[in-house]
Amino acid sequence: MSVRNLHFVARPASVAVFGASERPGSLGEAVTRNLLEGGFQGPIHLVNPRYETVMGRPCLKSAADLPEPPELAAIVTPAELVPQTVAELGAAGGRAAVVLSAGVDGELRRRMLEAARPYLLRIIGPESMGVIVPPIGLDLSVSHLPAKPGRIALITQSGAIGATLIDWAAERGIGFSHVIGLGDSADVDLGDCLDLIAGEGGARAVLAFFETIPAARKFLSAARAAARMKPVIALKGGRGAAGARAAATHSGALSTADAVVDAALRRAGVLRVGGLAEMFAAVETVGRFKPLSRARLAVITNGGGAGVLALDRLEQGEGELAALGPATIAALDAVMPPGWSGTNPIDMMADASPERYRQALRLAAADPEVDVTLVMNCPLGVSDSDGAAEAVVEATKRGEAGAKPVLAAWLGGAAARASRMKLRAAGVAAYDTPGAAAAAVGHLTEWGEAQAALLKVPDRQLEAALGATPVEARDKAEAVFRAVAAEGRRLLTAPEAAEALAAYGIPTVPVRLAATPVDVGDTASDMLRETPAIVVKLISRDVSHKSNVGGVALGLETPGEAEEAALAIERRLREKAPQARVDGFALQPMIRRPLAQEVILGMALDPIFGPVILFGAGGVAVELLRDTAIALPPLDAGLAGDLVARTRAGRLLAGYSDRPPADAAALNRALVAISHMVEDFPCLRALDVNPLLADDQGVIALDARIEIDPADLDTPAPNPYLAIRPYPSAWRREVRLKDGTYLIRPILPVDVALYPDFFEKVSPEDIRMRFMAPRKHFSEEFSLRLTQLDYHRDMAFVALNPAGDLAGVSRLSTDPGREVAEYALLIRSDMAGKGLGTALMTQLIDYSRAEGLKRIEGMVLAENKGMRALIARLGFTVEPMREEPGVVMSTLVL
Repeated sequence: MSVRNLHFVARPASVAVFGASERPGSLGEAVTRNLLEGGFQGPIHLVNPRYETVMGRPCLKSAADLPEPPELAAIVTPAELVPQTVAELGAAGGRAAVVLSAGVDGELRRRMLEAARPYLLRIIGPESMGVIVPPIGLDLSVSHLPAKPGRIALITQSGAIGATLIDWAAERGIGFSHVIGLGDSADVDLGDCLDLIAGEGGARAVLAFFETIPAARKFLSAARAAARMKPVIALKGGRGAAGARAAATHSGALSTADAVVDAALRRAGVLRVGGLAEMFAAVETVGRFKPLSRARLAVITNGGGAGVLALDRLEQGEGELAALGPATIAALDAVMPPGWSGTNPIDMMADASPERYRQALRLAAADPEVDVTLVMNCPLGVSDSDGAAEAVVEATKRGEAGAKPVLAAWLGGAAARASRMKLRAAGVAAYDTPGAAAAAVGHLTEWGEAQAALLKVPDRQLEAALGATPVEARDKAEAVFRAVAAEGRRLLTAPEAAEALAAYGIPTVPVRLAATPVDVGDTASDMLRETPAIVVKLISRDVSHKSNVGGVALGLETPGEAEEAALAIERRLREKAPQARVDGFALQPMIRRPLAQEVILGMALDPIFGPVILFGAGGVAVELLRDTAIALPPLDAGLAGDLVARTRAGRLLAGYSDRPPADAAALNRALVAISHMVEDFPCLRALDVNPLLADDQGVIALDARIEIDPADLDTPAPNPYLAIRPYPSAWRREVRLKDGTYLIRPILPVDVALYPDFFEKVSPEDIRMRFMAPRKHFSEEFSLRLTQLDYHRDMAFVALNPAGDLAGVSRLSTDPGREVAEYALLIRSDMAGKGLGTALMTQLIDYSRAEGLKRIEGMVLAENKGMRALIARLGFTVEPMREEPGVVMSTLVL
């Protein structure tokens, strides 16, 4: 159901407490007291059959006695009564409930959800800390402190973490727009709440603490949508490596659960933090300032040691020290005392006056090489810490720091606390230590990187260089997989894996097979006529990593050496794995590329996020080096390049010393090919290409292993286990119109390049009809958002005319529950009257039916006769909108 009826959680008109009590220490007493003291102005109903009154208020016996349906209820009854209470609340017209009771699991949990389902009653919890909406005075929680109204939304699976954050915020004067304790997330989960907060006003940033993600695709779609509008800061409990499972591939062993979460949050544009302290610091910055692509820092301090500590943290990659220009240095010389540092950090000396602080801030912030200013104060007997804070506040209020972020670190305990509060109240992010302040600089750039990733457009030339996956790739690979499955196997032999990879365009080394050591010698005799040396490898369906049992022999130059190597492999196998079978030997030419680097490409299956793709340093020591990065498929050229760049191996591939840069396009092509294979085959469980040699000549796979699950061979593509829905290429159609054949297909990120010309050729009147208001300018960011879709909740079809120009767009935006969708249509003005609008809307309707949507609807200006005639022909009904004069709502029931 997603967000259906969840708006009653964010802004209920009336509330009730089931299990209200006065008994000290009980859940009922805590929730009732918080609610009555919170200042909620709507009707409040207390329900408990044991009491006539609670805290001086009348107490009802049951839900049947309610004078009106409560829009939101707290349930704090004993666990065994929760299902019955939910049923009674639903029958009374309740719409949402937050269940704080513990012990509602197993059969009780199932009965609770069944009781809620007929009434579409939403359940938060059980074992929730409650819900707080400070701007309306609503506190249905067990919080020990009231939460101040503010602009931060908090979603937490842990009540203890929620209480800690409320306590921390109270000390710093930070308020909340919403606090939602998810508890066990039996119904409403993290994705639902992100959708709710994204659609509600009031929140400038979202904090999310979670330990599990029950619905990965819904979560990523919701997180991506929320992160487009406001910063989402996530803290996940349980970052250890315990999630790594024993695996038949290196990729499985290297794809730890935490690394996958990192990859997922990065893809969604979410800023991940490593602990509560870092989350607090991120709120201070991200909640106040805009993201930065670069953070060159000017440090102003009255103590050199504090500046050094800030620099230490900067050197850990949190930002960079700005190089002050000569004009700035000269201006500082005029106002600073003799002996000041003369550079950045700007050490103003221990006796720095408030005026010295103000001047230093003004001059540093004015330097074009400075992006962020950090002002620090050490509590010295010869300085006025409080006066210095006042000076920074005044300079900020007067705009002397321009639009650049100003951070502050006022060191000390009780003496500095009041100054930090004063700074925060003025919009200056204030910290307790230099390290924390310098770390916060990194949050601004990390958030900037996350936002940039959300709107990143693949390079057209790079995409063209990659080329398309061969048309016959899927059929060839499927034949290999079915042959393996027919033998009752899951693990492909190396030659079989190479054949599947080659089908997808990944260069591989030719393989010849031999059954016995004698056959190895005969085959080697043929091969050595064409190559100076060969490699002999064990083939065994019982062995995954050949090198672990001595199953590889390199650089063999004679048939005798090859035969002896095969015999030695058999001996080593009997010693190290006596139960393993020898199915034969694979012979390959010895590839000598001395300047090439060994890397690994891989795929593993995460239990939450499904298939993930891995890249990193390869070879036999891959698990020891652990220089890898992970990304969620589907990948395009840009995402593949980003994945490579996140590793040390990727930086080496960029070239160093006498090694020229590797062929980046060839490497990216291989990664995208792996992604396409994953999209095409739900049966894939694990895959390694290790090593893949990469150099300026291209790439070549020396060895590979693939594991499949035959049970999924008939599961239709695209892979339903993907957390991110792949590009729906099946929805490409050609339509014959009056002036030629038009291509209608799902929108691509690169289509952003077509929008400027498209908008120029749409008349102002057509723009007004589409957007229901005149509009002259469309920013690049606006166009990026139109072309960056996740294909799960949103869809857009573009029509390209015979010349390849954008001629029209139809668009669909579904509700998070994927039952109702809003449509939109815009045709280039000079393309009107050709039947293009009908073709685009028909495509949209067909797609909506295939997706199982119940209806599509859209607002249309009453005066828009052309659009009204079109939708009438397509079967839409039209009703005037009372709240929007001059606008009608058009609806098509599917």
